[in-house]
Amino acid sequence: MKDKKRYCIFAAQYFPHLGGVERYTFNLSKKLIEDGNEVVIVTSNVYRLAEYERVDGIPVYRVPCWNLLDGRYPVLKMNKTFRKIHRMLKNHRFDMVIVNTRFYPHSLYGMMLAKQKKIKCITLDHGTSHLSVHNKFWDTIGAVFEHCLTKVDGIFCKDYYGVSQACNEWLSHFHIKAKGVLYNSIDLEEVQELQKKNTISYREEYHVPEDSTVITFTGRLLKEKGLPELLNVMDKINQKRSDVYLFIAGDGDMEEEINQRKNSHIIPVGRIDFEHIVALLSESDIFCLPSFSEGFSTSILEAAACGCYILTTARGGARELLINDEYGCVIPNNNEEILLEALEHVIEDKAKRERGIELTYNRIKDHFTWGIVANQVEKICEEN
Repeated sequence: MKDKKRYCIFAAQYFPHLGGVERYTFNLSKKLIEDGNEVVIVTSNVYRLAEYERVDGIPVYRVPCWNLLDGRYPVLKMNKTFRKIHRMLKNHRFDMVIVNTRFYPHSLYGMMLAKQKKIKCITLDHGTSHLSVHNKFWDTIGAVFEHCLTKVDGIFCKDYYGVSQACNEWLSHFHIKAKGVLYNSIDLEEVQELQKKNTISYREEYHVPEDSTVITFTGRLLKEKGLPELLNVMDKINQKRSDVYLFIAGDGDMEEEINQRKNSHIIPVGRIDFEHIVALLSESDIFCLPSFSEGFSTSILEAAACGCYILTTARGGARELLINDEYGCVIPNNNEEILLEALEHVIEDKAKRERGIELTYNRIKDHFTWGIVANQVEKICEEN
């Protein structure tokens, strides 16, 4: 019987904030605990919740922070509450610290704590580009800051992994040679159980005819996800045909704009929980993510697990899942003409979609499950 390990996972943002890093943190934690280990999560108190509580059976510490960029960039507030939580963490026994992303002060704190406690530390990179606020001046300042912070990170943590090979290539931009890949993954059994129990029908609720083609986007409603281009392309498709619908699920900076553009064929459903995401994706034909900034999209994995054909851009780990054109459609960028042509082609070719769905599902089963990733993490922890 293997020895129980104790992991401390740092994530600058965590539930109820909903994003890929948060889901990665939760799912990895859940699987490590299922395998007989202990996990503590340390996050930022963006939503002014309890300093400590058990969430889904996982102990979560929330350190105080300033919510810069409307909470997208929390910055540690080193006050009395922080010092109290720090003392608690110092007194915990951990075998390894896992830090998600490099570019938050929260991440640096995790690395420093590991160094102070003289325990193994690894950092997981989830991105393939600099954080953008869509302002050239501030994006430049942000990029310089990220390079400087990454330099400091290197003093405290030497072992980096990406959640895709594409993330590892991005790490080389900072002169960091990654040690390996700990892929973003999916719990296929959980998806299957939710599908069996499902009683929700978005097609019925929104009066979408059974023989129509449903395109879906789920995730953060941000410009870098390619939503402006997707909305424009949908308008063009609906000028030609009335049997194509777009569902958009999520919240974020573009929520108001998307609600203003809704019509009988563009249907925003707001932020929904995982049970509803599975229900929506299980009724969808095509999942479209025309993003220009990804690490390895959780939404793509969820969509493929629910039986959607995937159309996305060559960003992040897309080509590591959709290894050739039989698996799905990977376009070079989200230029509207390219996106329109690609969408129209896959809408028409149902046989191509069915083949891609089958191949992609089997590839997820063989390479992108949390059991595989948790085993890799445990092996890393045991290394000298």
